[in-house]
Amino acid sequence: MIKGLTVVLINKINVGKDEFNRPIFDTKSTRVENVLVGVPGSQDIITATDMTGKNVSYTLAIPKGDLNDWENAEVVLPPPFEGKYRTIGVPTVGIEQNIPLKWNKQVKIERYE
Repeated sequence: MIKGLTVVLINKINVGKDEFNRPIFDTKSTRVENVLVGVPGSQDIITATDMTGKNVSYTLAIPKGDLNDWENAEVVLPPPFEGKYRTIGVPTVGIEQNIPLKWNKQVKIERYE
């Protein structure tokens, strides 16, 4: 049976404005279980580099039913992938009923630090 890892998703949450009317952000960490970590295909790497100038490190498969916001978020992966990553672009979502396994969303990430 395929079993994923637990990753930490970190989103910025707008909590107000400062005295100069600039937004103030706080972070919210969420543990997401059963996430698959895979190597991106060569086409994913070429497309992401051409469109965004970013290098795809891994592709994450997100379990069905996940309602977290994966756009412009940080992701912390456990060993052996240890490190901080950022999501690239908009997640790709499939129709849950038409996908036989437990995952229906793909997110590309790049390493940073």
